[in-house]
Amino acid sequence: MVPPASPVSVGSVAQLALSLAAIVALILAVSWVLKRLKLGTVRGRGEIAIIDQLALSPRERIVLVRVGDSQLLIGVGAGGVVGLTPLVTPIAIKNPPDSAAFADRLREFMKRPGSTP
Repeated sequence: MVPPASPVSVGSVAQLALSLAAIVALILAVSWVLKRLKLGTVRGRGEIAIIDQLALSPRERIVLVRVGDSQLLIGVGAGGVVGLTPLVTPIAIKNPPDSAAFADRLREFMKRPGSTP
């Protein structure tokens, strides 16, 4: 009588290891992209919120912060956070793109002919 073949072979273990490595690499790549694009950060909806920011270098940026009815300009860098100046006249910022509007546009795009449902 011939013993049954083992369901665990070197090829299946290697395939499993490569699949797991690919998934981990994909997770790291997505987190890197989100960090670079700052898509994963919460900008605030309460009394304190980041209105806008300007990157000066990879580690330094200027941030316009709303606190209640006033606005503050602060510098953020490797050395910490430095208050630059409170603004006497608030800066009017154009409305940022609405995520609901983006979702609607994405649905419209997906309904176009040639798109997969």
